[in-house]
Amino acid sequence: MANQIAVGIDISKKTMDVAIGHEQPTAIFSNDGAGHQALIEELKKHQVSLIVMEATGQYQLACACALQAAGFAVVVINPRQARDFAKAMGRLVKTDSVDARMLAELAQVLNLRPDRDRFIKPMPDQAQQYLHALVLRRRQLVRLLVSERQRKHIAHAEVAQDIAQLMDVLSKQLEILDRRIAEHLSQHQPNLAALLKSVKGVGPAMAATLMSELPELGQLKARQICALVGVAPMNRDSGQARGKRFICGGRATVRSALYMAAIVAMRHNAVIRSCYERLLTAGKPKKVAIVACMRKLLIIMNAMVKSGRPWNDQLAQT
Repeated sequence: MANQIAVGIDISKKTMDVAIGHEQPTAIFSNDGAGHQALIEELKKHQVSLIVMEATGQYQLACACALQAAGFAVVVINPRQARDFAKAMGRLVKTDSVDARMLAELAQVLNLRPDRDRFIKPMPDQAQQYLHALVLRRRQLVRLLVSERQRKHIAHAEVAQDIAQLMDVLSKQLEILDRRIAEHLSQHQPNLAALLKSVKGVGPAMAATLMSELPELGQLKARQICALVGVAPMNRDSGQARGKRFICGGRATVRSALYMAAIVAMRHNAVIRSCYERLLTAGKPKKVAIVACMRKLLIIMNAMVKSGRPWNDQLAQT
């Protein structure tokens, strides 16, 4: 363990600042195929324990995949977590080289944890990356369509027709994208897609979102998957004071899709509707009841994927 070296990589669009050990000067590699191969050859000269990099859009993906394929343990973390760690260590200066050394220091800390392996996630393959791109583009089109619809209500009559034409274009693009998503799911993961869509309230878009942005579904315990999505109630206690429980963090895109699925399920799914009505009868606020339904829906789907069994009203009520 003493001879092992932790590595931190600060990635931008064109370059990568690499710190091999948090006390060493950083080296710069290009963020392309040649740069990734050069980095791999350099890292092979050392006994690397763990590599940590930030999630920077899609800039880190190719490098992380190449390093993982070469046999290195790679952790991709949220930039906010990395920045919080830097502040906790008194690192207020922020440059690419400083960030790389800070990430190497964080890698050293993570490597000493007994639960180190839970931070290491397999990188998505080409099919998963393609599905994620389709889901992301669909979300962008929906946002554009909603924005144009809102503008149309307050637009002058002279430009309202232009907005309507653009809305038609966006709607057609959305239809094409939905067909591409459906074709992709039928080719690569038809069984999982059918399993998720057996839930009343979960449509093709929700199933695609879960499959592309929550690959851990079915692999974690109920409490862990809820915390990962951000629908697990968090304590807010101090001394004798007992604060209200609240949800925070997690994967916002999955949580947003889960919210819409829960709203539909509360109308058409007997199990989720019963849960919602029971909580309202008990005096819970509507917002609390909706979050509870989201959590129940997620837990049931997690159990379904784990067992490989489709939705069953009787099993879901247990």
